[in-house]
Amino acid sequence: MPDSALSLDSVSVLLVWTAIAIYALAFVAYAVDLASRSASAAERQDAHVRERELVGAAVGQLERMRAEERAAGEAVEAKPSARTRFVWARIGTSLTTLAFLFHLAGDITRGIAAGRVPWSNMYEFSLTGTVLIVAVYLAVLLRYDLRFLGSFITGLTVLLLGGATLAFYVEVVPLADPLKSVWLVIHVFVASLATALFALAFGLSVLQLMQGRRERRIMAAAAAESADAPAKTGPRFLRTLPSADALESLAYRFAIIGFIFWTFTLIAGSIWANDAWGRYWGFDTKEVWTFVIWVLYAGYIHARATRGWRGARSAWLSIIGFSAVIFNFTIVNMFFKGLHAYSGLS
Repeated sequence: MPDSALSLDSVSVLLVWTAIAIYALAFVAYAVDLASRSASAAERQDAHVRERELVGAAVGQLERMRAEERAAGEAVEAKPSARTRFVWARIGTSLTTLAFLFHLAGDITRGIAAGRVPWSNMYEFSLTGTVLIVAVYLAVLLRYDLRFLGSFITGLTVLLLGGATLAFYVEVVPLADPLKSVWLVIHVFVASLATALFALAFGLSVLQLMQGRRERRIMAAAAAESADAPAKTGPRFLRTLPSADALESLAYRFAIIGFIFWTFTLIAGSIWANDAWGRYWGFDTKEVWTFVIWVLYAGYIHARATRGWRGARSAWLSIIGFSAVIFNFTIVNMFFKGLHAYSGLS
């Protein structure tokens, strides 16, 4: 490999570590935002103490919960110019955008150093995959105000990108013969895009479980007419988030789009396998796990649409599906042998 390419790869690593550091700062800013939302919710709760004493917990707490959830649901759909000006959320988003630019630059310079698309081993997969996760998140912010997911997205990116840089980094090497195909660009890019959408659905599903638990506790407290129970319903920042049903609906939308891309990934992979190895399907470990993930999300979409699997069961299906995606990328790549053994690790 020419010295210029090696030096360019060193620049790429420096850019990546800079991005990781800025993502960590963004995570802190988003975390402070959630804490400030909790403080704001606490102030509102104190302001309603007299009302609760007058109308009773059963009426007052339920009415407030429904009003807060309606307002939060409308805020998610609001245009960027009309959104609540959460200062720390704005700082977090600005830092995330800056980190993304460094991240993207690191990915591009790695590709230039390699003279090919930068996704031929686990380090490069991680580099490109996390770029797309952040890119999808920032793009979605133009349509939905999901800044409350910022700490999850930046935290996940720091863990995946930092872990990959420490554990999976390898120097630039030539492509293996089966990877020398246009399908490398198409298949891997679409799979990474699907993973980014599944990551958003996963984060929303986790929040859905938390919000659903809070709502059940409030309902139980209202039924018991207990004025003390509302203080034990969970993190206060949940009061600034949409209802569990609204979070579930958003997760479902992202999962459907991700499922479409994953279906294309499965089909494109079969076509590529026929070009490379002369068969469309060979029950290779990676092929099997790609199909398992497809089945999990197909079951999630079908169960929710036709069987009425909503609430916690729906959320857990989404979480299990994304867990399978992570398992497929890490454990399957590292410890299972097969024709798709392109981790780049010795």
